[in-house]
Amino acid sequence: MRYISTRGQAPELSFEEAMLTGLARDGGLYLPAEIPVMSQDEIAALAGLPYEEIAFRVMWPYVNESFAEDEFKAIIARAYDGFGHDGRAPLKQLNENHFLLELFHGPTLAFKDFAMQLIGQLFQEALKRRGDRVTIVGATSGDTGSAAIEAFRGLDAVDVFILFPHGRVSEVQRRQMTTPADSNVHALAVDGDFDDCQAALKDMFNDFEFRDGVKLAGVNSINFARVLAQIVYYFSAAVSLGAPHRKVSFTVPTGNFGDIFAGYLAKRMGLPIDRLVVATNQNDILHRCLSGEGYFKGDTVPSISPSMDIQVSSNFERALYFAYGEDGGAVAQLMDELKNGGFNVSQGAMEALRESFDSGRVSEDETLATIKHTLTRSAELVCPHTAVGIKVAEEHRSADVPMITLATAHPAKFPATVEKASGEHPPLPSRMSDLYERPERVTRIANDLGALEDHIRRHIAE
Repeated sequence: MRYISTRGQAPELSFEEAMLTGLARDGGLYLPAEIPVMSQDEIAALAGLPYEEIAFRVMWPYVNESFAEDEFKAIIARAYDGFGHDGRAPLKQLNENHFLLELFHGPTLAFKDFAMQLIGQLFQEALKRRGDRVTIVGATSGDTGSAAIEAFRGLDAVDVFILFPHGRVSEVQRRQMTTPADSNVHALAVDGDFDDCQAALKDMFNDFEFRDGVKLAGVNSINFARVLAQIVYYFSAAVSLGAPHRKVSFTVPTGNFGDIFAGYLAKRMGLPIDRLVVATNQNDILHRCLSGEGYFKGDTVPSISPSMDIQVSSNFERALYFAYGEDGGAVAQLMDELKNGGFNVSQGAMEALRESFDSGRVSEDETLATIKHTLTRSAELVCPHTAVGIKVAEEHRSADVPMITLATAHPAKFPATVEKASGEHPPLPSRMSDLYERPERVTRIANDLGALEDHIRRHIAE
């Protein structure tokens, strides 16, 4: 399997090379040159298997030139060994034909653990083989950062720097990033919003002198390995409800489009997905775009679902690549227009997007009301991001196709909001009960590329 850039001007790479590279040198995002397709019999055979075995069968065609079969199986086993539920991604029924896919049983209580724990093991194996060391820089709106730190903390071959918007993540999210004592991890509170952090990260990758000098690698969802790991739970959930013999739909609360793009690839691989529904909060650039209003940046407004407070959804570029007929030149032009505020999507591309995607927007009051309603009617306490998904799912579900809403984080990651909505304070799991007592280690830093790059250079292998 070879990997190509969405902008068409970077060299093709192997899976291992694309994983370690992160962002392509033309500014684009890597994708497999071909999407492997599973037969109905192969999909049906996944029913009842352990999550790790499903993960191997789904991901193996993407990685088989870079890892041996037994090696990859061992990597998967190590990645998910620390999860708090034997099912890894269990389903719960909310009401008639509406199910919740719990993705918060990993070590940092968010769906990002599914990808990040795997990437940590993949990086470790690849770097050990190469005898190399890399610097990982990530930008986070809350959950990616803690998941990355948990996956890479203490590893000999990796330095990790996580950029997060100062004052715009929950206290639990912040403490998960700032309390690890390992010397190879660094939490940087940037004076700006998530889009500023993400833009700085992309600028670092496009500063080739810096990139090559520190051996920069990325684990944001710009890294295809992140998306690949997330494809798996679409298959595990769908076969639990009867796929491939019946269709299913998914609603995904999303800001950066990576999680729902994984669902799109699952559909391309043969999983019978009827609709993929994008659920946004008040930072609704994706909903506006899918409603035909173009893709134009607005101001990022802080919300009670902060991991979705994003106005530039990086992975949407991958969806545009397919919507524009795999035309890298067209994508590159759109991304140039985005630098000036945004762009209109052509009629043909909009039709292609609408073949798979629907969308909805949820207000702050609706989010709070949904948390309360879900607890009252279904005895489930959910985080605000999951509530956004549930609200949109209820608006789009049908009587004959099961709807699966992705529960992206544990409610204890957002205790103040959940308690305000429901009257119940969600406790942290016992393994995190002392989180508020652990000392924090964080650097507040200006939203300035030079300052960020200088700090990273000075603190590598500190």
